[in-house]
Amino acid sequence: MLILHHYPMSPFSEKIRAVLGFKRLAWQSVVVPTILPKPDLLALTGGYRKTPVLQIGADIYCDTTLICEVLEQHAPTPSLYPAQVNSALADIVAQWADSTLFWAAMGYNLQKAGMAELFDGLPAQVVKDFAADRAAMASGLARPRPPDAAVAYHAYLQRLASMLEAHPFLLGPVPCVADFAAYHPLWFTRTQVPGLASILHAVPTVLRWMDRIEAFGHGQKQHLSAADAIAVSAAANAAGRQNDPDFQDHHGIPLGSQVSVAAESFGSEPTVGVLLEATQSHYTLGRTDPRAGGVRVHFPRIGYALRQEGSS
Repeated sequence: MLILHHYPMSPFSEKIRAVLGFKRLAWQSVVVPTILPKPDLLALTGGYRKTPVLQIGADIYCDTTLICEVLEQHAPTPSLYPAQVNSALADIVAQWADSTLFWAAMGYNLQKAGMAELFDGLPAQVVKDFAADRAAMASGLARPRPPDAAVAYHAYLQRLASMLEAHPFLLGPVPCVADFAAYHPLWFTRTQVPGLASILHAVPTVLRWMDRIEAFGHGQKQHLSAADAIAVSAAANAAGRQNDPDFQDHHGIPLGSQVSVAAESFGSEPTVGVLLEATQSHYTLGRTDPRAGGVRVHFPRIGYALRQEGSS
């Protein structure tokens, strides 16, 4: 059972929803709050509060980069890494899209006019709470001002348009992981702040590409309560093995150590647990929650900092 913890207007959630549609997968939908507190989600993750999170039994996968890898393993066809595309190049473009492109797009999307449209009809306190929550998540992160973001966003859209001149998807005749990474911040512009979507009208090839991604849909979704998702984890009772055959030690921290893992930039709340795995691509922490039971929380290595608890 694939359980996605997400909320409707989350751009990174849309990335994964589109991948689920592309792979024609059935999944369970747990809608989480847009801001803290998120007690049910944190019962599973132990501290990580960004959206989305993928749950399979008592295995909890954080960050869309890792979630895409897990879904690729779960359903290899159709592939996010097709033979017609250089997989390393796809990962590089995806990383650029999830960071540089994303922040330019959101700096443009969440300017004053975008915020007014996004929260139209809601109490002023809701807007203040959302702004305060995101400011706390972005503490110490340099973000472009709206005018600068608009300049960068326009330039990046032109680059995407150039990539689409020769073929229907960014890196070839079929979609790859880079397409879904580049799609979601543009989706936010087009669907969540349509009053600002004129910036997309200058790149009709990009709009047609977005239509092709949108046509994949979101797969087969069923609603699930947060309480039921926690019960799934508790019933699964994940084992805390510490004999990772692919262990790669770059920190001098042995398996079985009490550690924390946190995002290096946006949303850096740590998750603390026992280091169960440290492969080339991911970390796995074992932890126990009163409601969720024994869980295994997984993070990608790139973009996340591993620390031994009690060390400076």
